[in-house]
Amino acid sequence: MKNIMDRLIDKIKQTNNPTVMGLDPRYEILPECIKEKYEENLEGALKAILEFNKALIDATYDIIPAIKPQIAFYEMYGLPGMKAFEETCKYAREKEMFVIADIKRGDIGTTAQAYSNAFLGKTKIGNIEQSIYDVDFVTLNPYMGTDSIRPFIEDCKKYNKGAFVLVKTSNQSSGELQDLKLESREEVYIKVAKLVEKWGNDLIGEYGYSSISAVVGATYPKQLQELRNIAQHTFFLIPGYGAQGGKAEDIALGFDKDKVGGIVNSSRGLMCAYKSDLWKDKYVEKDFAKATRAEAIRMRNELNTAMK
Repeated sequence: MKNIMDRLIDKIKQTNNPTVMGLDPRYEILPECIKEKYEENLEGALKAILEFNKALIDATYDIIPAIKPQIAFYEMYGLPGMKAFEETCKYAREKEMFVIADIKRGDIGTTAQAYSNAFLGKTKIGNIEQSIYDVDFVTLNPYMGTDSIRPFIEDCKKYNKGAFVLVKTSNQSSGELQDLKLESREEVYIKVAKLVEKWGNDLIGEYGYSSISAVVGATYPKQLQELRNIAQHTFFLIPGYGAQGGKAEDIALGFDKDKVGGIVNSSRGLMCAYKSDLWKDKYVEKDFAKATRAEAIRMRNELNTAMK
């Protein structure tokens, strides 16, 4: 049976598009044509957010293989927000998109297991086991070491799910910790990358990539290329494209000779395409989803051209 990473790579090949759409909605970025439909309160805001998310999924599900909802943008709205998160994930999977839940969990023991139960595994109630959010992948923070990752690895094996572990992130201050040199003279991010390779040894699929993979930012192309050479069985989730300054030609360094090995995130660039200088003169506000589709096609073509 193909593992979850094989299936994601199949979808990337099918769509010819190594892109994941980040769905990080805030009420203030929504088009007025959606907001005006609902009352300006918590329940109304979340109805508007869910409509926005579904419209973007409808516009792109045939050309983008995956979405990545960042859970903080749903948690900030309380229980209605988590309902919107759940409905967004469910709707994307109904459209045969993969769902990467950007949760960045990192704890140990029963706490780590509980997080894994919620997103990858199942929650047991008496003799009944039930899936809760049931996403395909999660993001994880490895700062507390192997103990914090092990429960997720076991659930990845049991339920054919996947995880992306933070290795070299795209933010400006990432080097404060990640670039520190150890006694071995290697940087912390190199050590973590080697751990990720080790953690994923038992979950390598047909394409040679493990379901236990890494987050590596587009904003540090030298390190991206270095990590591609070191972590040859590790698939990369690559944030930092567009708004953070990551360029397509730099991102190409994270892929192997067969143009496989990564998926590139764009959040603001896709969600807010209708506001961008590139598309705002072509699409009026009510056509926000068409602008997102146009930007998705432009991004796909730019990435594919860079990888040639």
